[in-house]
Amino acid sequence: MRLNETDLMERVQRELTDSYDEELEMELEDREIDPVTREVMVSERSEEAKEARRQYFRELFRLQAELVKLQDWVVHTGHKVVILFEGRDAAGKGGVIKRIVQRLNPRVCRVAALPAPNNRERTQWYFQRYASHLPAAGEIVLFDRSWYNRAGVERVMGFCTDDQYEEFFQTVPEFERMLARSGIQLIKYWFSISDEEQNARFLGRIHDPLKQWKLSPMDLESRRRWEEYTKAKEIMLERTHIPEAPWWVVQGVDKKKARLNCIHHLLQQMPYVEVEHPAIQLPEREYHDDYVRRPVPLEIIVPEVY
Repeated sequence: MRLNETDLMERVQRELTDSYDEELEMELEDREIDPVTREVMVSERSEEAKEARRQYFRELFRLQAELVKLQDWVVHTGHKVVILFEGRDAAGKGGVIKRIVQRLNPRVCRVAALPAPNNRERTQWYFQRYASHLPAAGEIVLFDRSWYNRAGVERVMGFCTDDQYEEFFQTVPEFERMLARSGIQLIKYWFSISDEEQNARFLGRIHDPLKQWKLSPMDLESRRRWEEYTKAKEIMLERTHIPEAPWWVVQGVDKKKARLNCIHHLLQQMPYVEVEHPAIQLPEREYHDDYVRRPVPLEIIVPEVY
């Protein structure tokens, strides 16, 4: 059945509404969990809180629209971008990465979240497994943790020797300068949260069955070694903050503000402009009298439970 113009526009509007609902669904991670019943708590928001939430979504959608323009510019110019996201566990790195990539083309903007190295990778040049994920022209790569694992978790947990640790600091500035000389723009973000905030987020994960998977034994051990991680972070920022690839610190105690501030700052790092595209015309669908659609066998149809 072909829809008339009015019905068609209503259908398009519903599609747009559904796409924005996806963003609202992502905010489930900010829900409050009762520590006893482990059920979602219904909190009565004040008018001020409701308006702040509406403002957050308005600004997030606006920034995401700008990210689409940035993506088009990257493709059009053949620019190459690498963005590193570092910070303590539960600092909010994953949240901002989700909001950046949500409305972008995964063939243009992709996320590299590497697991712990296997036995073979441990014998390679340290940067080798990261180099394979670097972008070609017209691509953006977001590293959810990066080669700076050596300066952080590997150092604190004793996964590297003193010589390997020192070699890292000798090599990484030149490695990043090489990336810059090759035409790759490298942007490095450190998400900063307080001791109290990390503790609260960890407790939230413990009591939330949908987020317990985020807590590994390594994460729990990092709580105990807070001060050691702090010292490692301070040394890392001091020794790897170079003009070709400076560090940028995002204040992450307020998740929503951190996301908006990071995306806003990211957009300012490139001189992108809106790329003009030819108007899109949807071609008329062809109809043939000799075509008859075959019925789908009932046994392969997914039951409509909902």
